[in-house]
Amino acid sequence: MQKKNIEPADGTRILIVRLSAIGDVLHATAVVHNLKRIYPNCHLTWLVSPPADSLLQNNPDIDELLIWDRRIIDRAFAQKKFGTVLRCLKDAKALLDAHEFDIALDIQGLFLSGILTRLSGAPRRIGIHERHEGNFLFMSEMAPDIDDPHKIRRYMTALSPLGITPADFQPGLILTLTDSQRTWAKEFWQAHDIEIGNPNRPLLLVNTRTTWPDKNWPAQNFGLALRQLPPAVQIVFTGAPGDIPYIQEAQTVLGRPSLSIAGKTNLRELSALFAEADLLLTGDTGPLYIAEAVGLTTLSLWGPTHPNIYGPLTAGHHFILSPHSCTACCKTKCRHKTNACMNAIEPSVVTEELMNLLK
Repeated sequence: MQKKNIEPADGTRILIVRLSAIGDVLHATAVVHNLKRIYPNCHLTWLVSPPADSLLQNNPDIDELLIWDRRIIDRAFAQKKFGTVLRCLKDAKALLDAHEFDIALDIQGLFLSGILTRLSGAPRRIGIHERHEGNFLFMSEMAPDIDDPHKIRRYMTALSPLGITPADFQPGLILTLTDSQRTWAKEFWQAHDIEIGNPNRPLLLVNTRTTWPDKNWPAQNFGLALRQLPPAVQIVFTGAPGDIPYIQEAQTVLGRPSLSIAGKTNLRELSALFAEADLLLTGDTGPLYIAEAVGLTTLSLWGPTHPNIYGPLTAGHHFILSPHSCTACCKTKCRHKTNACMNAIEPSVVTEELMNLLK
């Protein structure tokens, strides 16, 4: 099944299959950037699902975006609507049939992404070693496995059969903002009476929720950690509409004026706002990687996951690891049903680190 390394020639048409999620799609931009950096004359097409597609707009390494909404097929599977599943796959095949690919790189490793990679018609289909079963059935070859646990470096193995070695890898996520988006962000902050660029009034963004309940730090702990900060620090909470009650709880404990913009922005707008801030406090979730991609310093809190697996690889990012013995299980639900690892992070520890970073 394994082939010799064959470097892509000028004009080689390469399909990237990485559908979701926000953080993982941004992680995969490092793969595309290194591929395009070394083989600038290949043609790169990316198959992606909303809402993560918005983060790939204007990416200079991507020649074409193909957007296919995996959320529809996920709902159909959950509801056992197999007729809808087949229609979704037919739609994907029609989308892919309009193009011709020489190579397809599956950087997701799912059974579903494997099917889509096979539907691409690419004669050369390269998969990566992830924990998902069955994906290899759709590949013509598999990238070499590595001992390194970090997701980005594991994604990078997809380039090994193309002659790009780990020594060639340059870390860094790519998210391109336009001048109009940057102008919009400055006007947004001005309209909400938030100063930007003032070292005496640092702007701290706080993202309180993640997609895994057991990666969440208690709302009251956010409030306790933040209320010890100097009054000059401007505190703005970000998040989705569903995060608003959680944010309100944190604001109540905080007990001082703060702003919530939860539910008021899309991902592109949020990215532009991040680019004007000074620091982000967050858990392990998509906004952490948006911050990395736009150059925003971060302080992130880790319990069931670990920065050695998922954390930013570039400078300017700081981690607080849970002191609990049960950490880095990488399970979406705590087997003890206590969320003990995140609860073990003391607010005073977070306050101290925030103070150091805001000086």
